[in-house]
Amino acid sequence: MIRFDELGGRRLPSTDSPTPEPKVIPSVMLAHGGGGQLTDELITGRILPKIGNEILNDLLDAAVMDPLHGRIAMTIDSYVVQPWRFPGGDIGRLAVSGTINDLAVSGAKPAGLALAMILAEGFPMADLDAIMDSIAATAKEAGVRIITGDTKVVGRGQADGIYLITAGVGRVPSRRNVGPKEVKEGHVLVINGPIGEHGLAVMLAREMPDVQSVVKSDVAPLNGLIDEALDVGGAAVAFMRDPTRGGVAGLCADLARQCGHRVILNESAIQIRPEARHAADMLGLDPLEVANEGKVVLAIAPRAVDRVVAAMKSHPLGKYTAVIGSIGEPMPPASAICELRTTIGGRRIVQKPYGEQLPRIC
Repeated sequence: MIRFDELGGRRLPSTDSPTPEPKVIPSVMLAHGGGGQLTDELITGRILPKIGNEILNDLLDAAVMDPLHGRIAMTIDSYVVQPWRFPGGDIGRLAVSGTINDLAVSGAKPAGLALAMILAEGFPMADLDAIMDSIAATAKEAGVRIITGDTKVVGRGQADGIYLITAGVGRVPSRRNVGPKEVKEGHVLVINGPIGEHGLAVMLAREMPDVQSVVKSDVAPLNGLIDEALDVGGAAVAFMRDPTRGGVAGLCADLARQCGHRVILNESAIQIRPEARHAADMLGLDPLEVANEGKVVLAIAPRAVDRVVAAMKSHPLGKYTAVIGSIGEPMPPASAICELRTTIGGRRIVQKPYGEQLPRIC
């Protein structure tokens, strides 16, 4: 049926016609970053349904939070890993976990995250949906909300498809002090499981995509595990850090220099899964220098080691927790070293890697 405007004689659409189906857009377009209707559709149709909450849904220029009493910790990081999906995780899980872990190892309880996305024109919407699902699931696992964010779109072929930037804020409870300056001679070094798996999983996925491997990234948010350790260890937990780029080697070399003590690692106590060791041998890498994204190293006063280790082992992310070393005598900070006691009784100095062994692992 055709209708006409009685005054102007213009042809009007029939009210009997069915409503046209919305156009399905299979990939990101430059216009999605223009701030117009397509930007609104991207945010309200694909982002908010995944990670929305009463703060984020207002889409204000800044998130307004309830006051955090006491000391505040804040961190920010960017994620450019390629490929964006790898065995055991993806860029979304990595971005949320990495920022939460940086807050947690500082002694803070994460209160909220900011998320910025840089998307390249042509990035498949289905892949974006998968990443948003991963972000939502990881944030829920950690009990932390995304409370503000930003989205930009760049030209086709730029940004390797997608880059993520996450910032986090948290509250540090009173009298909680963790850091290299708190480390003393006799403190014990503990880690929550086998090392090297994240960097190796990413490297294999990028450089040898046709190789079938059982190595999976360990990427995970560690704030729950760290809370368990701090609840039972209290002030006896002197230091925490996640051994990401540079691995355990880089972390312990830094710790020696920063605390001014010899750091001693026992090679026989450091767990490396057989498949990870095989992958490292194949790639010519030292597992001690390979990045981890689901591990934390703690320095603990001897009086609390047993109960902290027991508490960590009771958590799903800490069931392989082990003592891997100790803090030795004071040394001049400029010459303080990390020393590895080898399985055959030898000793070697562990140095921080000169460059980046595995580019683009986070």
